[in-house]
Amino acid sequence: MWWLLAFVSAALLGCYDSAKKISLKDNAVIPVLFLNTVLSALIFSPFLFATGFGGWAVQKYIVLKSALVLASWLAGYFAMKHLPLTIVGPVNATRPVLVLLGAIFLFGERLNLLQWTGVGLAMAAYVMLRLSGKKEGIGAGNKWILCLILAVILGAASGLYDKYLMSPEYLGLDRRQVLGWYTFYQALMMAAVTGLMWYPVRTWSAATQGVRGNRSPVNKTENPVFQTTPFRWSWSIPLISLFLCGADYVYMEALSKPEALIAVVSMIRRGSVLVSFAIGALLLREKNLKSKALDLCLLLLSMVFLYLGSR
Repeated sequence: MWWLLAFVSAALLGCYDSAKKISLKDNAVIPVLFLNTVLSALIFSPFLFATGFGGWAVQKYIVLKSALVLASWLAGYFAMKHLPLTIVGPVNATRPVLVLLGAIFLFGERLNLLQWTGVGLAMAAYVMLRLSGKKEGIGAGNKWILCLILAVILGAASGLYDKYLMSPEYLGLDRRQVLGWYTFYQALMMAAVTGLMWYPVRTWSAATQGVRGNRSPVNKTENPVFQTTPFRWSWSIPLISLFLCGADYVYMEALSKPEALIAVVSMIRRGSVLVSFAIGALLLREKNLKSKALDLCLLLLSMVFLYLGSR
């Protein structure tokens, strides 16, 4: 049933991306991410007491997991704010290609014919979706596209690392222990990032505006390091953590099964693009949808082959 868990995780992940896009509209990225990590840590905090510390021999691997995911999120959140959801989803969907290559070369995984057919169709759909994105004037040299590519690479590395952490063939760590501690470390890391990279710059910018006698909102500059966009609360922010925690828990439950294939699980999870695309089209009213609809049908067909090959 690991493949069914992967599909549930994909649906939750699509809702997560959509809540993230809505929360980041005209909002400061770093505090939104900080609140996300804190709430996620609180949700999984019972796992800290249920599984124990395990010593530094265990924790050092989880700290690395936290750093990988947080770096991917930082780059991905900035990209999500500045790019259409119907572009971010498809580019994110190229992550399984990297995971597939890593799973074959690092873990020696083998796919059957139906699974290879699904992978091939998915790769073709991803290429077509990226070509569709060019019609919106978003080229490969765009700085937010570069942030997104970095997020994809780091996310793929994290996905492969999950297999190493939780598979009984390797470290075999309890998924609850990983979830509890990695979200805890992420909250600590993000508190440091917020305190060093956002709050001082935000305070300085507000003070500068006051000295000049300008009572208008502070300058909304956007920079992946120094950001002075004002933060505003939205009830979509806690939904980010709720959807993400649900997606992560189901995902790690799937990976804990000995027969689970990381390449297939990762590919199915990228089916979340179907959910985020629908929300981007119906709720956010994004453009250039017709040229992307056929590409998404091809992606859906690839998910069908992956399902049939995994039964």
